[in-house]
Amino acid sequence: MNEAKGCRPMAVVGSLDQLTGLLASRNGLYVRWSRGPDCDLPEPFSRDALTGAELPGLSANPMDVEDWWKGRSLRTWAARRLYDYSHLARAADRTARPWLLAGTEAGRGPDNEPLVRDVQPLGWIDPTVLAEAETEIEHQPGWWGPLDRL
Repeated sequence: MNEAKGCRPMAVVGSLDQLTGLLASRNGLYVRWSRGPDCDLPEPFSRDALTGAELPGLSANPMDVEDWWKGRSLRTWAARRLYDYSHLARAADRTARPWLLAGTEAGRGPDNEPLVRDVQPLGWIDPTVLAEAETEIEHQPGWWGPLDRL
């Protein structure tokens, strides 16, 4: 599947290794869970679900590796970043899918998530990448689950 309903075709990140390679090659990458850039970019801001306040960018999840990760597997980092927010595919908008983007952080949202503007869509993240991420997490010695308020 290369596109969401009603959205133009976009490149597809087809494997966890491909995503890991992208993370190794550049900084400033984010994942957004939504219907896609065609739906988001005409009005490139998010709203606070509690108050309705307009936020100064699109809510996204950062993919850059933090210094405290200290040389651990980049593949595991990428898997964790996807897995941590995989519940968003089951959230209020069931048509939400993850897509990779670059942009400029404009602030932080109510959940301390980056708010990104000047968005450059890079590609959909294929569902097989999410399955690979889940498998990667299941093979770790510790346990954690997706961040989910429900």
